[in-house]
Amino acid sequence: MPPALSRVTALDTFDIRFPTSRYLDGSDAMNPDPDYSAAYLVLRTDAGDGAEGHGFVFTIGRGNDVQVAAIEALRAHVVGLPVDALCADPASLSRALVGDSQLRWLGPEKGVMHMAIGAVVNAVWDLAAKRAGVPLWKLLADATPEWLVSQLDFRYLTDALTPDEALDLLRRGKKGAAEREEQLRAQGYPAYTTSPGWLGYSDEKLTRLAREAVADGFAQIKLKVGADLADDIRRCRVAREAVGPGVRIAIDANQRWDVPEAVSWTRALAEFDPYWIEEPTSPDDVLGHAAIRREVAPVKVATGEHVQNRVLFKQLLQAGAIDVAQIDATRVGGVNENLAILLLAAKFGVPVCPHAGGVGLCELVQHLAMFDFVALSGSTDGRVIEYVDHLHEHFVDPVVIRDGHYAAPTAPGFSATMHPGSLTDHVHPGSGAPQHD
Repeated sequence: MPPALSRVTALDTFDIRFPTSRYLDGSDAMNPDPDYSAAYLVLRTDAGDGAEGHGFVFTIGRGNDVQVAAIEALRAHVVGLPVDALCADPASLSRALVGDSQLRWLGPEKGVMHMAIGAVVNAVWDLAAKRAGVPLWKLLADATPEWLVSQLDFRYLTDALTPDEALDLLRRGKKGAAEREEQLRAQGYPAYTTSPGWLGYSDEKLTRLAREAVADGFAQIKLKVGADLADDIRRCRVAREAVGPGVRIAIDANQRWDVPEAVSWTRALAEFDPYWIEEPTSPDDVLGHAAIRREVAPVKVATGEHVQNRVLFKQLLQAGAIDVAQIDATRVGGVNENLAILLLAAKFGVPVCPHAGGVGLCELVQHLAMFDFVALSGSTDGRVIEYVDHLHEHFVDPVVIRDGHYAAPTAPGFSATMHPGSLTDHVHPGSGAPQHD
């Protein structure tokens, strides 16, 4: 008899929450008291190699249980699938989940259900990279352009990006990839830090952390703004005095403003030479972003952490509404959809500066940016990955920052695996026991 196929045997979920609101870590104009959380899952298999796939969705506390429930609703779609076929073609699961008519009715391709799909798809990519024995960025960078194109869903995109155009971009991205990989391993990928800029911090703490960031090699910091203009003017002045004229300061309104307010507020802060204004208005308002961009130049407009799918990214790029695209590893439908967004940005010549403010987001999104540098855009010009300096100790393969740069991960996988003790210690008391098959 032929050997039995290895299959996915379980999808376990965990409602994980960290009390970051106690110290106002993560505080901004829209989210004054976040508790950074993860709706976390583990795909278990009966394969002899012992590999597991880990994934999660970042949330900020209340509602994490809703996100966990959405992931649990996908269990029957995943358990029993053959492991080899799943890892060889993650797009097969992505298409099945995104295209399921019952699940699609809950979106379509947006919100809690779509993020749950993204978490499961990301767990499959984590499993695939672990079984291949390489970090995810390397798995993607070494893949053939043809296979990568096969992983993309071009539905709704072909007026902006066709499969042939994507294939051409990826083939061009292969030129010089080996040299860029050596550069990445030697120098890392540029980072910026938001750690000094949370809205609830005192001026003294802002000054200390900003100066420490510069001493640690960061060439850009970010401040949260948008609650009170006089307060923002004071804080921007404090930050500029702390870092001097040679360090970029980005500002982030976290969707707080209407379009006219975004224009007037950004102009009022222009004397401090902000590098970009991030999320100045609703992430769904494509034309609003375009209007703001016209009015606040030369300040750049950046958005993306709450952009819910590749279609809105396409429209933002088509409308010339953003200067910087900010992908998020857990907002859209997983690696496959983020690959499509990276290709759209490459087609339009817009740099990608990933969002990574929440728990585990630094660990994940570094892989996507590093793939983009090695095998797609071929550049780090105008590109930085966000970094915050908390909660990394809960991950088996935490990010490593050297001289203001992300060091390239070397461990197999997507860097998503949390320590078992962290899962045990930070399960939300109101969620009951972790859910297992």
